[in-house]
Amino acid sequence: MGNSNAFAFKKEGGGAMKNSSSEELDSYYPVRPECLADVPKTRFKARVGKTLSERRWNAAFSKEGYLDIAGVLRRIQRGGIHPSIKGAAWEFLLGCFDPESTFQERNQLRQQRREQYAAWKSECQKIVPVIGSGKIITSAIVSDDGQPIVSDDGQPIEYATSTSKSQDNNDATPVDNGDFDKKMIQWKLSLHQIGLDVVRTDRTLVFYENEATQAKLWDILAVYAWMDKDIGYVQGMSDICSPMVILLENEADAFWCFERAMRRLRENFKCTTSSMGVQSQLSTLAQIVKTVDPKLHQHLEELDGGEYLFAFRMLMVLFRREFSFVDSLYLWEVMWAMEYNPNIYSSYDDKRQPILSELLYDDKPNDKHKLKEYGKFERNNLKTGAAEQNNSALSVFLVASVLETKHRRLMKEAKGLDDVVQILGEISGNLDAKKALDEALKVHKKYLKQAKKS
Repeated sequence: MGNSNAFAFKKEGGGAMKNSSSEELDSYYPVRPECLADVPKTRFKARVGKTLSERRWNAAFSKEGYLDIAGVLRRIQRGGIHPSIKGAAWEFLLGCFDPESTFQERNQLRQQRREQYAAWKSECQKIVPVIGSGKIITSAIVSDDGQPIVSDDGQPIEYATSTSKSQDNNDATPVDNGDFDKKMIQWKLSLHQIGLDVVRTDRTLVFYENEATQAKLWDILAVYAWMDKDIGYVQGMSDICSPMVILLENEADAFWCFERAMRRLRENFKCTTSSMGVQSQLSTLAQIVKTVDPKLHQHLEELDGGEYLFAFRMLMVLFRREFSFVDSLYLWEVMWAMEYNPNIYSSYDDKRQPILSELLYDDKPNDKHKLKEYGKFERNNLKTGAAEQNNSALSVFLVASVLETKHRRLMKEAKGLDDVVQILGEISGNLDAKKALDEALKVHKKYLKQAKKS
């Protein structure tokens, strides 16, 4: 089963431990029988001597709890992470914890974060009592001007859930209908959209068959939207958050893992009336393809695809649609390992809140030992001086590599943008994550070389 409630991880408290290591990887995240024909085939296989195993993970910690991050990164980049310790390892890859901290320090930090999440959730629950009830909202609870929408039985729909017109909260105190803050209204307006997205997210997995686990995902997204009011909730966030809910048993731990992931992806979701957040990455993608494959770029421009909007979904949800659930998790963790910067925890924890890149590259490594604590992609950027000039995500080069791989078909068969979308759509279930990442690194190397010439 993929539900981490069934397992226990003895050292870091975050991962899920399988009873039998001989079971197929898919059994960690079982698919509903009626959906088996609709999901992409899983290509990833745990490989002895390459994949980060439970034994290797445990051995990577000193007696006090310091983590040999360099050794862990090497293993992940070679073969990913075994599901039994995936959640715990992700917390380090995403910067939730400092590898140079002790078990005790991390336990204290984990407890502080759980208390902070509980406080935020309590604030949300006072406003919308359904939060934390094990149920979700899929109907609008307020109008655009913030007025509660009343159901047929006279109860504010604010208290209704996806499964009933809820009589559970008859004694709840109605929310003050006076002056509504615009961001408060926007948050309330987002709650039913979160619910609609949640019931569609990873619906092929057995894990989400019951409403209680769906509600866990809904609660986290609702609290995040409350906490980050500048971004709020945007479609696609549920796809990013869902794996954290599955991998990490404690809801607060899953929230903080998602919050760290969003720090990497947050700009993609920042939208205004005139622009999409992901537009900057699409512009970078256009520049990369123009540099490494000018003929393809020109062809796409002639098809009115020069803004590369056809790659929007790939970048927003990090290829969740192009790979099976298992393969997409493998892709993410290898990308994060390759992009890993040992300053990531301190940069997130720094109270000064300066530009992130300034903190990440404040102390440039001068010795080989320190360089080993950087991921392969990040290390290449440091060596070439590209880290501060163009800190592009590996995912952008991954999309560029997919386009280059499809160069011949796109040049020959694409007569319009619909053809481009169709050709790229056919890669779903046919991509090998490891090969795709290898190709992305080649494109990255080629781009740096060509960019240096120009």
